[in-house]
Amino acid sequence: MDDMNLVELLEKFADDEKCRAYLEALRWPDGAMCTRCKSEKVYRILKRDQFVCDSCKYQFSATAGTIFHDSHLPLWKWFLATYFMAESKKGMSANQLKRTLAVSYKTAWYLCHRIRKAMQEANPRPLKGTIELDETWIGGKCHWKNRTYLRNKTMALDAIERGGPIRMKAEKRGKNPSQKMIHQWIAKTAASNAEKLYTNEHAAYFRIHDHNIKHESMNHKEEEYVRGDVHTNSIENAGSLFKRSIVDSYHKVSEKHLDAYLDEFKWRFNNRKNPYLFRDTLLKLIQSPNFKYKELTAQQTEPAA
Repeated sequence: MDDMNLVELLEKFADDEKCRAYLEALRWPDGAMCTRCKSEKVYRILKRDQFVCDSCKYQFSATAGTIFHDSHLPLWKWFLATYFMAESKKGMSANQLKRTLAVSYKTAWYLCHRIRKAMQEANPRPLKGTIELDETWIGGKCHWKNRTYLRNKTMALDAIERGGPIRMKAEKRGKNPSQKMIHQWIAKTAASNAEKLYTNEHAAYFRIHDHNIKHESMNHKEEEYVRGDVHTNSIENAGSLFKRSIVDSYHKVSEKHLDAYLDEFKWRFNNRKNPYLFRDTLLKLIQSPNFKYKELTAQQTEPAA
């Protein structure tokens, strides 16, 4: 199922029965098996859209133990929301989904975060080759440039492999990058055999090279942006795209959930050339455990509109 548009999606998944059949095919391409004991001796309960295991008598469905678990939202609305979030270059806000799916804002907000949770990559491979590093500052406008300039902004550390995937991680509000922070970030994201690190002139990037990795920087203060193949244009463009998604789609995001929005952006960006993006996103939803509302709202009041 490649390059599917919205019309094809609506035709193919017009009701829950078609959606459930597709989830079953994705989850069990060789036939259904018990989610508890892994037995292949299972039988379908047609009236309940479930299976029963002949070995342990456990009853289960295609959505059991997944991020769909315990959801009362029709599956076709789940499919629509997944399509919009995966295929919209700048993402889709909960308010937009509220209007599109005709649900409450709370339902749309929870739905978005469950899909973002599934988009999270557990152990992404280290970046190799030429790596560009940068910081993206996210937050409200400041009209002064002194020590308090960054107080209401949150920094995201960004890294991209030339022609490859991106990695992004949010830090605490108002926190400037330090050499220790940058070294830890590089150790976490870069492979030991990476070849080059390209950055701006920030002091935190000093001495980040080693015997394997060469480091070069651009002096943006002197309006130096490209020197041969040395530049940080790729990572800066990605950071700008993320900030535009906040301005155009979400309008604002909380610091607590910033990493979740970064996960969504990274998944979409790293799959920008994937013709099977919708299918692969559904696979992520099937492979992800349930994400309860109380976990999402822990130590936080109701979401702001």
